[in-house]
Amino acid sequence: MSIDPDDFRVNWKIKSYQVRVVMGDKQLGVMNTDRARRIAEEAGLDLVEVAPAAKPPVCKIINYGRFKYEQQLKKKEQSKKQKESKVQIKELRLRPTIADNDIAVKISQAKGFLEEKMKVQFNLMFKGQRELIHKEKGFTVINHIISSLSEISLLDRAPRLDGNKIICCLSPKVSP
Repeated sequence: MSIDPDDFRVNWKIKSYQVRVVMGDKQLGVMNTDRARRIAEEAGLDLVEVAPAAKPPVCKIINYGRFKYEQQLKKKEQSKKQKESKVQIKELRLRPTIADNDIAVKISQAKGFLEEKMKVQFNLMFKGQRELIHKEKGFTVINHIISSLSEISLLDRAPRLDGNKIICCLSPKVSP
């Protein structure tokens, strides 16, 4: 859960009569809000309400500008980690009547994606009943691609017929 630095009440925006005050690692105890503000002002810092739901609310005496900056850095780092953990799937579309050189192009594209640690999904689509009658031709094309990429990939989802298309998914091999 990320905390938005704009959600905190600072100095005169704190409405509670009494607050529990923390300065650094030291707890200064429960005191009147005006007294806590004075202590913060004398130290050249801000009084920031960090736990408004507590009884009494907890306030820290800190540099609010620096606090906001650190919260933004944490938020940025968290979103960066979230993007890294998200697996991308690249989709390559084929037809059963694809030429050999076009298959080579699709294989090289898939190799590039697999080397970048992305999953690759192949969709081989049949157009009309005449092509759908010759399903074995589509499975031959998909199996050729799988065997060509077997050195750098693992079969995630075996080729299967789904309506008028054959779907197959490959994931990159994890190197030790």
